[in-house]
Amino acid sequence: MTNPKTFKTTFCGRELIIETGKTCELSNGSCWVRYGETVVMVNVAASEKPRDGIDFFPLSVDFEERLYSVGKIPGGFLKREGRPSEKAVLTSRVVDRPTRPLFPKDMRNDVIVVMTVMAVDPDCSPEIAGMIGASIALSISDIPWNGPIGGISVGLVDGEIVLMPNAEQRSKSDLNLTIASSAKKVVMIEAGANEIPDDIMLKAIEIGHGEIVKTIIPFINDITAEIGKKKFEFPSMDVDKDMYEAIRAFAEAKVKHALDTDDKNTREKRLQPVKDEIHAKFGEQYPEQSSQIDECIYKLQKQIVRRWLLDEGKRVDGRRMDEIRNLESEVNVLPRVHGSGLFKRGQTQVLTVTTLGPVSDSQRIDGLDDEDSKRYMHHYNFPGYSVGEAKTSRGPGRREIGHGALAERALEPVIPAIEDFPYAIRLVSEILSSNGSTSQGSICGSTLALMDAGVPIKNPVAGISCGLITEDDRWMTMIDIQGVEDFFGDMDFKVAGSHKGITAIQMDLKIDGLTPEIIKEAIESTHKARIYILDEVMLKAIPAPRPTVNKYAPKMLTTKVPVDKIREVIGTGGKVIQKLCADYDVKIDVDEEGNVFVCGNDFDKAQACVEMIEAIVSEPEMGAIYKGKVVRVTGFGAFVEFAPGKEGMVHVSELENRRVEKVEDVCNVGDMIIVKIIKIDAQGKIGLSRKEALADIEKKKTEKEQGSSSTI
Repeated sequence: MTNPKTFKTTFCGRELIIETGKTCELSNGSCWVRYGETVVMVNVAASEKPRDGIDFFPLSVDFEERLYSVGKIPGGFLKREGRPSEKAVLTSRVVDRPTRPLFPKDMRNDVIVVMTVMAVDPDCSPEIAGMIGASIALSISDIPWNGPIGGISVGLVDGEIVLMPNAEQRSKSDLNLTIASSAKKVVMIEAGANEIPDDIMLKAIEIGHGEIVKTIIPFINDITAEIGKKKFEFPSMDVDKDMYEAIRAFAEAKVKHALDTDDKNTREKRLQPVKDEIHAKFGEQYPEQSSQIDECIYKLQKQIVRRWLLDEGKRVDGRRMDEIRNLESEVNVLPRVHGSGLFKRGQTQVLTVTTLGPVSDSQRIDGLDDEDSKRYMHHYNFPGYSVGEAKTSRGPGRREIGHGALAERALEPVIPAIEDFPYAIRLVSEILSSNGSTSQGSICGSTLALMDAGVPIKNPVAGISCGLITEDDRWMTMIDIQGVEDFFGDMDFKVAGSHKGITAIQMDLKIDGLTPEIIKEAIESTHKARIYILDEVMLKAIPAPRPTVNKYAPKMLTTKVPVDKIREVIGTGGKVIQKLCADYDVKIDVDEEGNVFVCGNDFDKAQACVEMIEAIVSEPEMGAIYKGKVVRVTGFGAFVEFAPGKEGMVHVSELENRRVEKVEDVCNVGDMIIVKIIKIDAQGKIGLSRKEALADIEKKKTEKEQGSSSTI
């Protein structure tokens, strides 16, 4: 028996409607979110029992795009949605990150959150609707969860902060900021920005958080108070206190010694025999609790690292809290590739390679957005060997996709416009060694690789992460966290930017949120660190982009033709453009606005192709010189095609600066000759002269030589 309920509020000037109880009766919690004409259905479910043999909370968050929501039929042979798009994966991560820390840490029941996009209004973000819906579905369900949270997007349009910007505002916004927060604290920050100053970013976060607290949190609390279920009880999987205390008493000194080094390999070598000793001693006492023993060892390491930081101000590698590990930068690492950069921070090493291609190599996108392609792509590979694991690569997972997207977002504001640099650009970051903050290392390595490839980026960008340790009201931050500080700490606050401002933020938390004071300190400390990395390391390896692209990169030339002449460049059935590609060994792309991109490995051939395209669309002019092909020979002259579909006749008297008895003595069908337009009659017939064209060329050559000698 269903019991439909509808709840309404106004959120950033638009009506937000929540419907429950009408569908999906068997899930633990369900709701439909309507924001404008965007509709997202959210369902949450939990297993009745904990999953055996695991030492983590098994949460799965999925953002499922249905192309019917935007009136599209999927491409491909099957005509149905396949694997999640990159945008769907990133949205799943954005919702996962703020919800996960609010579940009980000792729960092991499987929990799934599924957000299904049913209809999309371009002005109303389905991602934010999904996040709000996930918070509501969890809050009203019987699944233990310490919410609610709310989400909001923030833009910066013409210098003004805009909440939940519409499609037009997003298209010209200098900021794409997503915030999730509880009633008191900010739980998640994800941002892409056009080199925004720190104070404006902080103001945008503050305003967004304030709107969530004012509107969304009370709204969800009211819904939960009316229809929320009682939370179910679950068997706690927390470690046995007696076991933990016994292991701590036995091994604390040994674990401290093992952890006290800046070398990850040394740390692992020291820890392994200690772990073996612990299992040998306590395995007989707790024969069926091997995983619990491992959990105690993890908990002991965590306590030691946190006590060092909070009580002694000590880091495992001996650095100060504001000190960055040893840094190295190198460019031109690989031959033949178009650009490469190697960036090292301690034992984290990232090699990024740049590849340039024609605009037609841009990635096609089949998703819910209006965007159908992108010319700048960033991919991130994290092989098992980078952390010393014998693990087979099975393609990019959500983490790899997320880190690649973060680096892409960080660098996108400085990528030159297509008019200034008409290339498709692909970056691939190979993680060679990982001991913390590889995503930020990939941003630094990518800047180096772009500059090495001769990409005229607007400003160099560097990235750095800030960590956090909290205990009750005590807290402290540290810059450039390495692996153990990430594993045992409470925050990974990643910030990328140039000298001018911030280009990207991603905040991962293991606690229930951050205060404004912590956020401000994190942004200030990362600002100082990234400026140091840029000035003292990266720009000393390569101070500016190379003046030209690599000799192995394709040469790209552009021209613009009138829109009504595009068909002449393409030709019937593509015959003209195909012939141009074959004759000049190039690739040609033409967009709807008449921009023509010619890409080839031989600059001279590409230039000749551009000249031919310009000849195709231009009206013949008296005195213009062309290189054309002889298509017919008669007794009185030769007919020359000087542009596709355009030809004229060279009279026998105009072939040479002497008497010519027979046309074939000078040229034959198929020959390429230089000609000049000397006559256009009333019917449009064109008279050409090879004699005058050669004379003009010789005259220009002589004038150039005389000009050069006069300056000696």
